[in-house]
Amino acid sequence: MTTTHTAGATETPVDTNALRNYVGGAWITPRTTEYLDVTNPATGDLLGRVPLSNRADVDQAVAAAQVAFPAWRATPPLARARYLFSVREQMEAQFETLARQVTLEHGKSLEDARGSVRRAIENVEVASGIPSLLMGYGLEDGAASGIDEDVVRQPLGVFAAICPFNFPLMVPFWFWPYAVACGNTFIIKPSEQVPTSMQLIFEMLGNAGFPPGVINLVNGAKDTVNGLLDHPDVKGLSFVGSTPVAKYIYARGAERGKRVQAQGGAKNVLVVMPDAVLDSSVSNIINSAFGSAGQRCLAGSVLVTVGAGHERVRDAVSQAAAALKVGNGLDDDVELGPVISRAAQERILDYIEQGEREGATLVLDGRQVAVAGGDDGCYVGPTIFDSVTPDMTIACDEIFGPVLSIMHVDTLDAAIEIIEQQRFGNAASIFTQDGAAAREFRYRVPTGNVGINVGVAAPMAYFPFSGAKESFFGTLHGQGRDAIDFFTDRKVVITRWF
Repeated sequence: MTTTHTAGATETPVDTNALRNYVGGAWITPRTTEYLDVTNPATGDLLGRVPLSNRADVDQAVAAAQVAFPAWRATPPLARARYLFSVREQMEAQFETLARQVTLEHGKSLEDARGSVRRAIENVEVASGIPSLLMGYGLEDGAASGIDEDVVRQPLGVFAAICPFNFPLMVPFWFWPYAVACGNTFIIKPSEQVPTSMQLIFEMLGNAGFPPGVINLVNGAKDTVNGLLDHPDVKGLSFVGSTPVAKYIYARGAERGKRVQAQGGAKNVLVVMPDAVLDSSVSNIINSAFGSAGQRCLAGSVLVTVGAGHERVRDAVSQAAAALKVGNGLDDDVELGPVISRAAQERILDYIEQGEREGATLVLDGRQVAVAGGDDGCYVGPTIFDSVTPDMTIACDEIFGPVLSIMHVDTLDAAIEIIEQQRFGNAASIFTQDGAAAREFRYRVPTGNVGINVGVAAPMAYFPFSGAKESFFGTLHGQGRDAIDFFTDRKVVITRWF
């Protein structure tokens, strides 16, 4: 029987392909009867059926996390870190299995998938240093003679992460290792489009021996998210996804008194100066624009050439993009896999048509890409527009696909003005050998992440994944010291002894 809740969802008895939730240290069959097919976007093959957990399922997970919190909080930080050591060892041992699972459910190339697994492991490594990261500070005679003042960090309770489809394994690791290391308990809600890699991760978490309820997995869609947002025992939420949903998460969570960090969409600009080293710049641009099929919040989607050399840059980028091998990401020589779904494919194709209607020049058309054996896959080839103006839809909207728009301006000031006018502020990059131009760029661009001769300005785990304007809602970001601040409260203790 088809339901009206989620497109493609059906009410069905649980079968052998059905995924489960992980709650209270055990795999459980959720109470919901609503499931959604999970398919490989490269082939259309069924990977499993994901439960769309209801409020009762959410309540069960929150209750388990709440029960586990007091004892976990009282566990010394060094002892908590040792559980992370085990997780890291298991991930290294099964590195290739994890990468292949990411490619199976998402479609990205194995090279991209391996990179995302490595970044996940790095977050575990950083969070393992929690005894130092969690330290407070103090001052003798800080208030007056004989009166000392100290700050201690304390965990708050139950946190949750609502995760996107584009990095099914990596993004949850921006949050949960830090939260759990700080002494909180945690719930992960993966995207219903890519829930299978988290099944592997939670097998590892179980093997690591975390006490029951410390970390939990609840599959689902919007009703599940609302259950987490509304639950009074959930102290805070982390989110990565589109800007409209980020606004919704931030507003609804904040209204209920929760801490919220919500990473939104992006329209990242790559600026190429006349003195840029062409070969190195082009390889960075190609990776930025077309890596992961353009489905990442750090993808370069607008290329701005400054001054002389526009045609030279455009032609070099177009030739390199045309040479990319498109296909099933499990093939080692494939550089561009499918997009996530048929709906995403159709949306991206609509944007390409919109670009043509608005008068942009289609330099490379990815609509008719041919993939051997890929008739049931969701493929869009690399697509490049030239003569794009800042007011065009393809220059403003987050397409989230392998589409690059090229503009030309005469000066660096004009290029920065384009970035300033964007409603998003996730990332921007400049390619130049001029130190003064690079400094001016980093000083002025209103984005959270800046690349200088780097096409994907992705912060390492010990730095915050920043964002500005409509790309981020909140004050504390994921990763690094921001994560420690987000997942703890600072208590001031003023002491005097008579």
